[in-house]
Amino acid sequence: MEKVNDYEAKGKMKTNVIFIKAPIANVKVYYKKPNKLRINNESGISFIPKGSMNINLNNIFINTEGFDLIDMGKEDKTAFRIIKLLPKDENSDVVLSTVYVDEQQLLIRKAKTTTKENGTYELEMTYGKYAAWGLADKVNFQFNTKDYKLPKGITFDYDDGSKKKTPSDKIKNKKGQVEIVYSNYIINRGVSDTVFQ
Repeated sequence: MEKVNDYEAKGKMKTNVIFIKAPIANVKVYYKKPNKLRINNESGISFIPKGSMNINLNNIFINTEGFDLIDMGKEDKTAFRIIKLLPKDENSDVVLSTVYVDEQQLLIRKAKTTTKENGTYELEMTYGKYAAWGLADKVNFQFNTKDYKLPKGITFDYDDGSKKKTPSDKIKNKKGQVEIVYSNYIINRGVSDTVFQ
């Protein structure tokens, strides 16, 4: 990923959140070093907790000054190296990140991050034709809906049963999932700063 200064990517986003019925959407994802990221959804609905996708995990290893790194050894099942990252800035929204690194390919395969504001979320990356750039072909993002702070104006779809569930009952202890499958990347051709405003 250190070879990537910016990119524009096209993909399909599938959202699976208990209180939102969203169709599979075409998305464009924009990235620019050091940490600008924007997801534009053609259908207008993007349900990704604020700040969660803005963490570029590969940049952590380029600039490790902001973190204490703790090597936890290797995961038995996959042999991925497990590294815990503790932010040095006590005002950081991130409390702890655990990353699983494929040392042979030098790729982050999985990450689990706990934040102060939006609970814990997990990222799982699958690589293919853009692996040499450190860019995933598929990103699976899971988060706890009970920790997510809903924006004002969100409405809920209720079950048709005799007992109506309250919004808090419906989302309690549930996981939301967003999956983006990328079809192509345009890498290092320049992305305007106006895209991120």
